[in-house]
Amino acid sequence: MDGFLNLHKPSGLTSHDCVIRVRKLLHIKRVGHAGTLDPAATGVLPIALGRATRLLQFLTTDKVYEALIRFGYQTSTDDLEGEIIRQAPPQVITGLSLAQVQAHSAHFLGKFSQIPPQYSAIQVDGQRLYHLARTGQTVEVQPRWVQVFDVQILDWIQGDYPELRVTIACSAGTYIRSIARDWGERVQTGATLAQLIRTQSCGLKLCDSLNLSELETQVGLGQFQPIHPETVLAHLPQVQLTPQLAKPWCHGQPISINLVDILPVNHELPPTVRVHLHDGTFLGIGKIESENPEALAVWGQRIELNLMPQVVFMPEP
Repeated sequence: MDGFLNLHKPSGLTSHDCVIRVRKLLHIKRVGHAGTLDPAATGVLPIALGRATRLLQFLTTDKVYEALIRFGYQTSTDDLEGEIIRQAPPQVITGLSLAQVQAHSAHFLGKFSQIPPQYSAIQVDGQRLYHLARTGQTVEVQPRWVQVFDVQILDWIQGDYPELRVTIACSAGTYIRSIARDWGERVQTGATLAQLIRTQSCGLKLCDSLNLSELETQVGLGQFQPIHPETVLAHLPQVQLTPQLAKPWCHGQPISINLVDILPVNHELPPTVRVHLHDGTFLGIGKIESENPEALAVWGQRIELNLMPQVVFMPEP
């Protein structure tokens, strides 16, 4: 069984827990996931099955989340799992308005530097930050650059602790918990992440996902079909090979191809491509190389390129 599963991860399970469950349900050993979700978070968890585990590194990394941010206090973990470490006075909390909160949304758009939570899976000197934090060790977390493509405010819930529901489209490595924490800093009330749902990851959408119960039912009825690798690799340009070229390529040998045969005029040369047989059969992932990169700008010429196998996906016999 080779392909992908769009799993709706439940709250309370780690991403690795989900891999173990899927492995047992499908009775296969080779199972992996892309884009770790915190145990309390739910939503799309892309799961690779069988030989598709070798393709995880080529998936698109952009993600979309729906988050509920609670204002009025800050926790040690930047979500509801931690202890309250700072709380705003009641008069400050009740005076907070949507207009005040919305005025800072632009700060979280584009590329910016972000400090990850103390409780995270980032490694420092070979140890996970959450392990260090649980033993009482305070470590200086280095900021990292992230990118947020879009922030949309969905709802504002007034109350003792006002809550903001937003959708955030972002790059890999963006911590929504950190955005919640920093948003609270900017409005001077503190804030923490109250709920997180990943609605899209690696091109897979929540509306098309299966939960573990639904997966178990489909498997029991013999109806489960994994998502074809081509579906989640659609962001990569496609190269089609003749049977004559496909044979050496499938044996791990680099082959020569012509630029004008694989790309439209003025198309930027991609470093990585999907490789298919002329009939559409998926053959794997290749890397395009040239001994004369400057010549690639000259269009209309039959420029020889090398297609180097990175992952060979031999067709089933």
